[in-house]
Amino acid sequence: MKPTPGKLLLVGLGPGAPDQLTGRARAALDEAEIVVGYKSYLKLIAPLIADKETVGSGMRQELERCAEAVRLAREGRTVALVSSGDVGVYGMAGPAFEVLLAAGWHPDADEITVESIPGVSALNACAALVGAPLTHDFCAISLSDLLTPWKVIEKRLKAAAVGDFVTALYNPKSSKRTTQIVEAQKIFLRHRAPSTPTAIVTAAFRDDARVVLTDLAHLLDHPMDMETTVLIGNSRTFSQSGVMVTPRGYADKYDLERIARNPANPDADADGDGIPP
Repeated sequence: MKPTPGKLLLVGLGPGAPDQLTGRARAALDEAEIVVGYKSYLKLIAPLIADKETVGSGMRQELERCAEAVRLAREGRTVALVSSGDVGVYGMAGPAFEVLLAAGWHPDADEITVESIPGVSALNACAALVGAPLTHDFCAISLSDLLTPWKVIEKRLKAAAVGDFVTALYNPKSSKRTTQIVEAQKIFLRHRAPSTPTAIVTAAFRDDARVVLTDLAHLLDHPMDMETTVLIGNSRTFSQSGVMVTPRGYADKYDLERIARNPANPDADADGDGIPP
């Protein structure tokens, strides 16, 4: 008898609050027989998986988690391998596919089916809490040099700064890794004004969330850790009334004040004197 096909669900949990889970992610957790993940992330969704078998492990055990999830799926089980944020953005989808492919997996010839389920990434969640800083071109760079040499990270930081990209910095600081964010600030200050709006968001949408709007010059004055994402604006990003906004260029083409005064007929008061032409 042919064994029952197993299923590996790669699930993005979003920032951690249950109401930030996508509908498909929640359905995947319901569907799964076993949930595999970093222990801290399993705690975030504990009420949703109380009736499930769980396999948790610590930091730097990503490949072991992937291998165990694949092994369980090969037994014919439906397994959810969970990751915070989006599973494909600094998440578990990459190492999971690497493990699968190293073992000879092919979607058309294997007993495991794999589905990658996106979630709200940290940069999206953090941006939503501070306004609209990612409305124009942006990039994301992790400052963790555990797997990527610092020289490579430094090269990417310089490229982002020179290219005037709004930049999201992941993993800015840990208890042992404290110099990378200092070097990143130095690189950006060579190409951006000290007054460049900068947001520091920690544990977005969780009960202990911290949100700080500051500027590039004062970036290092505020606490950061591995749950923090830093958003550095580009040369046109501005902060006003407690929000950080990166314009796309509408104000260069349109009279925003006139449109705001009369959105149904913006040409009714073209000269702004209160009298229609």
